[in-house]
Amino acid sequence: MKKNKIIFWVATVILILWEGVMPLGTVLFAPEYVNAGTKPLGYPDYFAYTLIFCKVLGVIAISYSGTPAKLKEWAYAGLTFNLIFAFISHACVDQNIGFMLMPVVFLGILAVSYIYANKIRHHG
Repeated sequence: MKKNKIIFWVATVILILWEGVMPLGTVLFAPEYVNAGTKPLGYPDYFAYTLIFCKVLGVIAISYSGTPAKLKEWAYAGLTFNLIFAFISHACVDQNIGFMLMPVVFLGILAVSYIYANKIRHHG
């Protein structure tokens, strides 16, 4: 059981840092770079702010133990869609293999977090 919690928290902390802290830090401390990842893909400026807001809410929902299970499922689903569409956007627009692989790697980390969250929930 302890192993499951360690694996869950390592994966989840990586997600918190990458999908929550970094984007929020950009908004707060370097707002000129908020749309640096979305503008080259053709998305409007407001999309970057919406994406950051949703990512931060998602990682909060996943990491907070008091979040209802159904809401956690929605948070995992939302982050999953975000990463899948990031891959698709890069594959269709800039075709940069590094930019395409990054969302896939984080999707794998998200899957590990999800799998181990369910193991913890079902086994105590």
